[in-house]
Amino acid sequence: MPGHALSSLEEADAWILQQLTNWGYPTKTDETRVRAFGRDFSKPLAHQYAPPSEDSPWYTARNIFAGKKGSENPEELILILAHKDSQSWIASPGANDNAVGTCGALELARVLQNYQPKHTVGFVFCNEEHTPWTSITAAEYIRSEGLKVLAVINMDGIGVKPLEQTGQRTNVTGYTTDEGERLADLMAALNTRHALGLIQSKYRFDQPGNDDGSFIKAGFPWSVLNIGSMPYGDPNYHTEDDVAEKVDIENARVTVQLTLAAILYLDLFGRP
Repeated sequence: MPGHALSSLEEADAWILQQLTNWGYPTKTDETRVRAFGRDFSKPLAHQYAPPSEDSPWYTARNIFAGKKGSENPEELILILAHKDSQSWIASPGANDNAVGTCGALELARVLQNYQPKHTVGFVFCNEEHTPWTSITAAEYIRSEGLKVLAVINMDGIGVKPLEQTGQRTNVTGYTTDEGERLADLMAALNTRHALGLIQSKYRFDQPGNDDGSFIKAGFPWSVLNIGSMPYGDPNYHTEDDVAEKVDIENARVTVQLTLAAILYLDLFGRP
């Protein structure tokens, strides 16, 4: 941005790292060179992705890793994942896509700051609206370290839905694998058990996508997505009108509660 010393990617990273440090989390970052997507005006507005132009500038994007080491099974990870960048071919504030998921993941980190887990509870903040996706790098790193992933829960667009569902509290758990479906069914059971009041449903993708898909492709099938609607129903998706005033904070709050319940269940009892 004009007058800023750092790119907006770096500014977001600095803020997230400061929050995690304030809560006592050790953090680490990596680096991936990325570019903004190009734009194909022949496609519908929200899906105008095209390869970057040859003269498109490169930026340094970072995955942020944080976590609490498990007391009994530290090599087994329960991962919370969120992409922290917004749509890259237009000046979109990115409130619903995906500041809300990023803040939801941060709220989970804040709530769990004094919790001692049996398994390692980790947080990965990545970049998905630039190319290449840095969740690919994160998943490949975790695989190369020989770590076991008990579950991945991706927080993307939590509480986001079409206008006709305004006032409803919705969550869809998206999955691609049979293992993911078991996690989706766990979400539904926990929503009922704790009387959270979400309209909870599940949705099967034909192939791995989103950042949880990067982990599936890396060999971690216990990976799901929590999102407010599927098909994604945000009328301001990938536009300049994706602003904070249009975020359904109450819906997002309850989705974070459900995700917290899932983390605690997985830590105490293992996979469903």
